[in-house]
Amino acid sequence: MDTTVKAPAPRADKPSAAAYRNLVVATVGFALTFWAWNLVAPLSGEYKDGLGLSSFQQSFLVAVPVIVGSLGRIPVGALTDKYGAKIMFPAVSALTIIPVLLLIPARDTYWAMLVVGFFLGLGGTTFAIGIPLVNSWFPPSDRGLALGVFGMGMGGVALSGYFTPRLANHFDNLPNFVVAGALVVFALLAAVMLKDRPDRAVPQDSLGHRLGEAGKLRVTWELSALYAIGFGGIVAFGVYLPTYLKTWYEMSPTEAGTKAAGFALVTVIFRPIGGWLSDRIHPAVVTATALLICALMAIVQAFDPDLNPLGTIALLVMAAGLGMASGSVFALVSQVTPQPKVGSVTGIVGAVGGLGGFVPPLVMGAIYSAKDSYSIGFMLLSDLALAGAVYSYGRMRSLKRDA
Repeated sequence: MDTTVKAPAPRADKPSAAAYRNLVVATVGFALTFWAWNLVAPLSGEYKDGLGLSSFQQSFLVAVPVIVGSLGRIPVGALTDKYGAKIMFPAVSALTIIPVLLLIPARDTYWAMLVVGFFLGLGGTTFAIGIPLVNSWFPPSDRGLALGVFGMGMGGVALSGYFTPRLANHFDNLPNFVVAGALVVFALLAAVMLKDRPDRAVPQDSLGHRLGEAGKLRVTWELSALYAIGFGGIVAFGVYLPTYLKTWYEMSPTEAGTKAAGFALVTVIFRPIGGWLSDRIHPAVVTATALLICALMAIVQAFDPDLNPLGTIALLVMAAGLGMASGSVFALVSQVTPQPKVGSVTGIVGAVGGLGGFVPPLVMGAIYSAKDSYSIGFMLLSDLALAGAVYSYGRMRSLKRDA
């Protein structure tokens, strides 16, 4: 009788070395372009003081790159379906260098800052390039975690919050030169190292038709609404938290930027955790749990607790919930979207998610200008997060994992 213990057979769908290489390169590029996308927010307090801006004008200045980067994901995602990430990632990264450098001569004029901020939004579109790339290279059993790891590139917001004000303390234009130089290096490396999956399906129909077909899917808009709460909350806090901490808790720009970077770092860490959990539990359940956590912490913060320790705990736990929700929503996208449409659906979902980050800074700024309080804004966030949790658990659980 043969008692030899045989080693388990290797998984047939194990990700290849090329899959991991593409994941790493795409994640680095995502982080760098997100840093560029968020160059204005960490210094918005100084722009407000230097240009004599109102709270609403300051919020609008911060929000312009957000809305442009969000809407830009729609065509960029569809173009990625057609031309592939190997072309789109280096091209968009290289083009982002232009507004990064144009911020230097524009910094003394509000309208010039708005115009450059419009083009700076290009940096926020790379999300719609990386998702279909990573989705195509990884099997379904590992896709949630892989997409969550790619989502860690949103840590570029944390990099910006921490390093931008510190670099600016040495030399006003130093952040722009550092980011522009990093983008030059990345664009060159990406052109060499990124590879599209050889057997990927290339759509033959027009851009408008692909977007129209993606827009007809009910799940596109359901996922968009959930992502607007999760990722939109991350973007909103990434761009507005320094202002909130500086205004309400009277912190210096550097200290506020450091705290905001800590918030962003927590969202980065918990995004792949949300994806990993979604590979093992239905992602709708993960999303519902994460959004419920956000709702509870937003209520706590609405009562204006002292920052140490209760306010800090509430904000960091909220960050964990938002990060988990962002990872789990895109685990749903990967499961229910046909591969040739992933870029188009990702573009729409990512656009709505980014728009979810555009509205809160404007609302918070307007409410503070009118009521001298942020409590109403946090209560609105809690209501939205609770609604998303209920809908995700009640409706989205019916989606099959192998759809």
